[in-house]
Amino acid sequence: MAFAFSPRPAPFAHGQTIEVGGVPLRLKVNPRARRVSLRLDARRREIVATAPSARRLKEAVAFAGERLIWMRGQLAVVPAPTTLAPGGVIEVLGRPCRLETASRRADVGLFDEGDGLRLAALGEGDIFTTRALRLLRQHALAALTERSRVHAAALGRPMPTVALTDAKSRWGSCKPPRPGEVGALRYSWRLVLAPDWVADYVAAHECAHLIEANHGPRFWALVHGLVGSERAARAWLRTHGARLQGVGRA
Repeated sequence: MAFAFSPRPAPFAHGQTIEVGGVPLRLKVNPRARRVSLRLDARRREIVATAPSARRLKEAVAFAGERLIWMRGQLAVVPAPTTLAPGGVIEVLGRPCRLETASRRADVGLFDEGDGLRLAALGEGDIFTTRALRLLRQHALAALTERSRVHAAALGRPMPTVALTDAKSRWGSCKPPRPGEVGALRYSWRLVLAPDWVADYVAAHECAHLIEANHGPRFWALVHGLVGSERAARAWLRTHGARLQGVGRA
C-alpha cells in the first residue's frame, strides 16, 4: 500500500522576503538580538522581522502575524516614492527645483534661476531619472565638500576626503585620521534634498568626529561651536528622512 507524504515546508532563512497578511516581511537573523522584534524599513516599504537565530525565525513570523494591524499602520504612513520626471518640482538644499527635459547635451545641468533652480537632463522615463540622479549627486558632492572644508578649517584640521553613499540608515560617517592621514567623510547624497541648514549640520557633525570619535560632551561642544544646537536638524531628519529616501524610486 502506497502512502503519500506532504512535503515539509521549507525552513525560513535570513534575507528571505515573504508576505504575512499581504504585508511584505523581510526576515533577518541577528545573533546579538535578545528577542524577536519587528521594525519598519521605510526605504524598502517593508517590515523587518529579526530573530536571534535561524531556528527562531518561525517564531518571528508568527509574531508578525499577531501584529498585522500595527504593521499595516506603519506602512500606511510611509510617504509614497517621489518620481523624477519632467514637469516635476523637488527641493534641493531648501530651494524649489523644476525638472525638465534638455533638448541637447549642452543644455544639461543644474541651473540657478534666481527664484529657484532648474534641473535639465536628457531622455525619458528611467533614463531621465538616472541622469537626473547623477546631476543631484554631483551637486551634493560639491555642496558637502564645501561645507566640510569650512568646518574642518574651523576646527583646525586638514581637509578630509569626501565621498557619497546611498546608505539607508546613516546620513554620514567619519573615519578619523591616523597619524599622517587626513581622515575620510562619507555622506548620503540624499542630504542635497534636505534644507541647506540640515545638510550643514550633518557636515559639522561628521567633521567634529575628526577630533572626537564618540558622542560625549566634548564632541557636542565642537558641534555647537560650529552650527549651534543640533535639535532642529535632527528632528527634521527624523520627520522627513523617509520622504528623502523615496526620491527617485519607482
